[in-house]
Amino acid sequence: MTNNERVIDVTDLRRVYGDKRGSFEAVRGVSFSVGRGELFALLGTNGAGKTSTVELLEGLAAPAGGRVRILGHDPYTERDLVRPRIGVMLQEGGFPSELTVTETVRMWAGCTSGARPVGEALEMVGLGGRRGTVRVKQLSGGEKRRLDLALALLGRPEVLFLDEPTTGLDAEGRRETWELVRALRAEGTTVLLTTHYLEEAEDLADRLAILHEGRIAAEGRVDEVVAAQPSHISFELPEGYLLGDLPPLAPLGITGHETEGRIVRLRTDELQRAATGLLLWARDAGIELRRLDVRGASLEEAFLRIARNAKDGTEDGTGEARQKEMAA
Repeated sequence: MTNNERVIDVTDLRRVYGDKRGSFEAVRGVSFSVGRGELFALLGTNGAGKTSTVELLEGLAAPAGGRVRILGHDPYTERDLVRPRIGVMLQEGGFPSELTVTETVRMWAGCTSGARPVGEALEMVGLGGRRGTVRVKQLSGGEKRRLDLALALLGRPEVLFLDEPTTGLDAEGRRETWELVRALRAEGTTVLLTTHYLEEAEDLADRLAILHEGRIAAEGRVDEVVAAQPSHISFELPEGYLLGDLPPLAPLGITGHETEGRIVRLRTDELQRAATGLLLWARDAGIELRRLDVRGASLEEAFLRIARNAKDGTEDGTGEARQKEMAA
C-alpha cells in the first residue's frame, strides 16, 4: 500500500485516562493503515481498547502519543477539514425521543454539508416505512440502529466509522446492513468497523486487527489471521485402545494433543494430511472413530485463543510454550 492510498494512517497511537498518579493506558502503541475503498475490522474482547482507539480516529479526543491521519489530516487539530468528509455511527445515538424519524433526520441534515434527501437516507437503511408521525421512542432497538446508520450516511462520507453497527438487529436486518456496507465499499467508501460478531468481520473485512489489552495481538487479511491458528480433529478412542495405540502423530503433521476421558483432541497445521492418515489407520485396523469431528482453523479460534491468553496472563500465542518451559 502506497502512502497516497492510505486514507487512515495510525502510528504508535496511545491513549491514557486519569492523571499521572492514577492513570490507565487504554491504547498502547497501536499502528495500522487502511486504503481507499477498504473495509478494516477492529476486534477485541471487552476493554481491549476498540472504542478508545476509534474515538481518537474520529477526532473526539487528542492522543496521549503517536499520530493519526484521516485523509491526510489530523482529525483532532484539523477537525474542520476532516469532519465533513467522514460519517460516524456510534454505539448509541442518543436521539431526542419525542421527535419523529423524519424530524430527526431533517435536523441532522441541517448540520451536514451536501446532505442526502431525507427520504433517500431512510430508504437506504430500510426505514422508509417509518416516516411521518412515528416518533423515535416508538422505534425498536434494531430500528434505532438503522436510524444511527442513516445519519452516518447523510453526508455521503468518504470514510465511514461503524461502531457495533448491527447490535440489536435481527438476522435479516444484519444481512441487509451487510449488503449496504458492501455497496458503499464498492463505490469507494473506506470503512472502519468494530463488531463483536466474528461472522460479520469474516464476511465483510478485507483486513482486520484483534486488540488485546490496548495492543494489536493479530493483524492481516482474514485468511492470514485464520491460517496462523491450528485445525482440530477430535474423536472417541475405541474400546480397548489407548492413546499410545494411535499411529505416530508427528509424521501425520499433528503438532499437539490433549485428552479428556476417552476423547482425544489433535491439533494440526496440515488438516488434510492428518485426517487422511488417521482415517486410513482406522480403516486398516477395522475400527470406527466415533464422535469424529474434523474442524478447520477459524477466526473464532484466533479470537478465542487471544482471549484465553488474556485470561491466563500471557501476551500472545507463544505464552503457552513459555509457561511449559518455566514449569519444566
